[in-house]
This record gives sequence, C-alpha cells and structure tokens, in this order.
Amino acid sequence: LQKYYPPDFDPAKIPKLKLPKDRQYVVRLMAPFNMRCKTCGEYIYKGKKFNARKETVQNEQYLGLPIFRFYIKCTRCLAEITFKTDPENTDYTMEHGATRNFQAEKLLEEEEKRMQKEREEEELNNPMKVLENRTKDSKLEMEVLENLQELKELNQRQANVDFEAMLQQYKEHEEEQKRREQE
Repeated sequence: LQKYYPPDFDPAKIPKLKLPKDRQYVVRLMAPFNMRCKTCGEYIYKGKKFNARKETVQNEQYLGLPIFRFYIKCTRCLAEITFKTDPENTDYTMEHGATRNFQAEKLLEEEEKRMQKEREEEELNNPMKVLENRTKDSKLEMEVLENLQELKELNQRQANVDFEAMLQQYKEHEEEQKRREQE
C-alpha cells in the first residue's frame, strides 16, 4: 500500500503504454435476457454470471453513446455467444450463437403503447370520443374506489375479531368433548 519514491524520481521518464483503441476488456456480467444456445440447446437464464470480453463496436454510436459488444461462452458446449447494447430501446440485441427467448413483458408494453397511441389519434379526430373515454375512465375510477372501500370495511371487521378469545373457546370446546368421551 505504501511505496517508496526516491528523491530523484521523475514520473515523466516512465514510457506511456500504446494500447489499441479497439482493445477488449474482461468484465464480469450477468446475462441480460433469457437465451438458448444454438449449438447445444442449453438454456441460459437472465442473471447467470459470466466472465465476458467487452469491446467498443467500431463506427456505431447512438446519439454519441458508444455501443458495446459482449462475448460469452455457453456453459455446456463453450460455443461463443455475442450480443450488443441497444441504447435506443434501452435493451440488448442478440448477434449470434444463441436465440433470445420469448418476452411476454416486452410485448405487453408495446401493446399498451399501441393502444394509447390509437386512443390519442381517435380523440384528436372525434370530440365525442373524448367525452366517452372520460366517462369510461371516471366510471372505472369510481368502481376502483368502491372496491377499495369494501376492502377497508372488510379489514376493519377482521380487526375487531378477537383471535385469543376464539382460541380459548376452541380449547374449552375440545376439553368438553374429551370429558364427554371419557364419561
């Protein structure tokens, strides 16, 4: 931790390392999505840790952000799998060596965006549709509030129940039955 620097030490005399721009680094990363190896069919689940090689992709950037490529090896057959960062969609794109598994969550988000966009376009063209959507939303909100109120009332009823007294009553009932059986 502590190093001795002699009085005549001059850091300017130390030669600079000439490292290439496209050099690869070894990093520890987790698999960003579920995938299946194309050579052996092994499933690699999201969150599996790998020692990966990372490099900056040449001549590819998104709004000034560098795009990185990662090289990992399959856990069973040691085939190379590569994927890149995709900052445009805040995701990763599979390059080769494996296939990305089905993503229900991503499809659901895309469907919600599409439905919202359709609704906005419909409302722009038709003022009556705006009114209809508002009434639907207010009805839905009222139903949610009613359900919430019912749940609160149910919880209050549950809070008034004395569990200790119920247990005591149950024990007394059991003892009574045992006494009857013995008689």
